[in-house]
Amino acid sequence: MIKKLFLTMLLASTFSFASQIEIEDAYVRATPPAVQNSAVFMTIKNSSSKNILLVKASSDVAKVVELHTHEMKNGVMKMYQVQSIEILANKEVSLNPGGYHIMLIGLNKALKVDDTITLKLVFSDNSTKEITVPVRTIMDGMNHQNHKMMNHN
Repeated sequence: MIKKLFLTMLLASTFSFASQIEIEDAYVRATPPAVQNSAVFMTIKNSSSKNILLVKASSDVAKVVELHTHEMKNGVMKMYQVQSIEILANKEVSLNPGGYHIMLIGLNKALKVDDTITLKLVFSDNSTKEITVPVRTIMDGMNHQNHKMMNHN
C-alpha cells in the first residue's frame, strides 16, 4: 500500500512539473527536395521554481536529432552540438536561427510548408513533451516571432 502511494505521488509530481513546461511558437524550417537537414525553433517556458534541462529531442522524420547552438569564434560563426539546453526557473529560452536550435539530420523526406512533424522533447527530470510542429519557411517563422514580440510589448 505504501509503495503504491509513493509511486502515485512520484507520478503526480513528475506530471505536475512537466505541465509547468510550455512550448510556444514552434516551427521547423522547410527544405528543398535535395536538402537532408533542417532545424526546429521554439520558445520553452519554465514556470516551475526549479531549473530544468532539455536533454534530448527525437522525431521519426530524421535519422538523427541533436541539440545545437551557434557561437562566434575568431570571426567565424560555428555551429556545434550541445548536451543540454538549460531553462532557468520561472524563465524562458528561445531556440532561434543563430542560437540554440534542434537539428534534424538525415531527413527521410523534404519538409514542405504547411506540413507538420511530431517532435518529442525529453527533460532532465525524465518528463517528456510530444508536440506537433508546423513546417514554415525561415522568413515565415521569423515574421511570426517578430509579430508576437510587437504585440506583447
